[in-house]
Amino acid sequence: MSAAFPYRLIATDLDGTLLRSDESISQRTREALAAATAAGAAHIVVTGRAVPWTRHILDDLGYGGLAVCGQGAQVYDAGAHRLLTSVTLDRQLAGVALAKIEAEVGPLYLAASRDGLDGEVLVGPGYAVTGRLPATPFTDASDLWTAPLNKIYIQHPELSDDELAAAARSAAGGFVTVAMAGEGIVELLPLGLSKATGLSLAARRLGLKAADTIAFGDMPNDIPMFAWAARGVAMANAHEELRAVADEVTASHEEDGIALVLERLLG
Repeated sequence: MSAAFPYRLIATDLDGTLLRSDESISQRTREALAAATAAGAAHIVVTGRAVPWTRHILDDLGYGGLAVCGQGAQVYDAGAHRLLTSVTLDRQLAGVALAKIEAEVGPLYLAASRDGLDGEVLVGPGYAVTGRLPATPFTDASDLWTAPLNKIYIQHPELSDDELAAAARSAAGGFVTVAMAGEGIVELLPLGLSKATGLSLAARRLGLKAADTIAFGDMPNDIPMFAWAARGVAMANAHEELRAVADEVTASHEEDGIALVLERLLG
């Protein structure tokens, strides 16, 4: 393949972007990524999932590089199975944020991602987990606060994801960052944290910069990554907020959207 691949770093989100709906990665996309890395580019997975929910996918890919997990909170060395950096949520601030949001919209359904390589995802009554990911149920809300957390997930019995994210930002945006990462996935994160934070840390470890980077994504939590990267490519299935700021819209995650762009750039 051409050595003139114009980017030195390819940053891909996972769900709705690199992964198809059944959580597989197509052969065509695998081959396009392999060709781009053979041409000198590095590939970094940048996902909202914490490491325990990401590791099996990276292992299946034979992926040995760096991954940015937990919405930017974690930089993970997949080859060494080692956590390089981890940012945790201030639990006192998170408690204040939750109280402020619930004062506006009423009771929330809660889940939380514990810090660490094997951090459990705790899921409370009423909270609907998307997909088939492992989760540990809890009934007593005080269990949430007994160990360090990367993030809290919130759901509401009536509000849409967009409405809940907007209400949470309005009520608690001074205490936490609110991210919308997928259907039914509204998250409370450490203030100022985003995928761009983690990606810039991971890129620096590789000696790479924003100007070297093309990024692929599908949800509003990818907006900071697009703002950081030289080029942002939204999938056809992307949320309208991300499409609005993308440099390009490619085919959907079911139709090899990443591969189409990489093949074109590889000439």
